[in-house]
Amino acid sequence: MLRSQKAELIAEFESELRDASALIVADYRGLSVSRLSTVRNDLRSLDATFRVSKNTLARIAAERTDTEGLAELLAGPTAIAFCRSDPAPVAKRLADAARETRVLQLRGAVLDGRTYDAEGVRALATLPPREQLYAQVVGGIAAPLSSFVNVLAAVPRGLVVALDQIRQQREAAAA
Repeated sequence: MLRSQKAELIAEFESELRDASALIVADYRGLSVSRLSTVRNDLRSLDATFRVSKNTLARIAAERTDTEGLAELLAGPTAIAFCRSDPAPVAKRLADAARETRVLQLRGAVLDGRTYDAEGVRALATLPPREQLYAQVVGGIAAPLSSFVNVLAAVPRGLVVALDQIRQQREAAAA
């Protein structure tokens, strides 16, 4: 590979590293080209790219972009998923592909400046989608508030029921 080609690849990796919110690293050794294309297409719909990388070039790009922890995960044949949005669905899709193919192996991830091992990626894959987590938080906040409103509304409601019963008793006595 010519120096100019290496420089272009490093620049592409630097750009991808700057744009990514998370990186998931996998060993793709033994994965067929068609299966690799399928994984790439699946991840594209999740706003992520899955690129086979040359470790030396990826290390240089990681050093230039101050991406901590990536160099530890670069050993052997490496493919990196660059996540530009929520990394949980990407981790789930990669974990599913690893389970289906029994060839793809997850090595780890770099998320918010922290490095996670393969178990961390599997744990990330089991998280519910971001929207569901938001709904759970909102539900947790809203539940005590709605209970408080019901308690406050119970006093006037009880008064209205008592007055209605007195009215009904008076009507029954008058009749």
